[in-house]
Amino acid sequence: MFSPTELMKHYVIDPQDSYFVNGVPPIENVAVVAYDPLWPNIYSTLASKIMIELGSNLLEIDHVGSTAVPGLAAKSIIDIDLTVADAADEKTYVSALENLGYRLIVREPRFHGHRLFHHDNPRVNLHVFTQDTPETARHLLFRDWLRQSEKDCKLYANAKFEAVKDCSFDIQKYHENKSKVVHDIYQRIFNHLGFI
Repeated sequence: MFSPTELMKHYVIDPQDSYFVNGVPPIENVAVVAYDPLWPNIYSTLASKIMIELGSNLLEIDHVGSTAVPGLAAKSIIDIDLTVADAADEKTYVSALENLGYRLIVREPRFHGHRLFHHDNPRVNLHVFTQDTPETARHLLFRDWLRQSEKDCKLYANAKFEAVKDCSFDIQKYHENKSKVVHDIYQRIFNHLGFI
């Protein structure tokens, strides 16, 4: 569906690409915790409600990120990828998500139409993308690789515990601290797929 070049392209954040909708959101404590076996059930409940609310406007929904990998330590935040026909067409999904308690936080139109929503209880990062984007495919590749690679799952968990040590209130620094390990894991995935 996507070329190796498309899948291997890492998104680099540019200040021009990030638009907070209502100012910078409140600072949250960054904490990595042991895997919670309730996370998949929480996702399933959330996904069911979203599917009912969005109906045919929802093209795809997936549990991604570390809470989607059994046994992996993670921030206690459920990450969800949601695909719609055109993320720029906000009337097809924003009010429906707001009805469920989600708040639009960020618009990144040049990043495959990306919109980020937060939900507070349970804590959720909901990512809306336009259909046929390599970014959602990358998320699934990373998730599925960690589900089957005990070695990289352990490596990633250790990297996260290290990353959080000096940045308990700086999510950007946390991501930067673990970025090399994330990049290395992606390289192994792409190598396994025969891309490099």
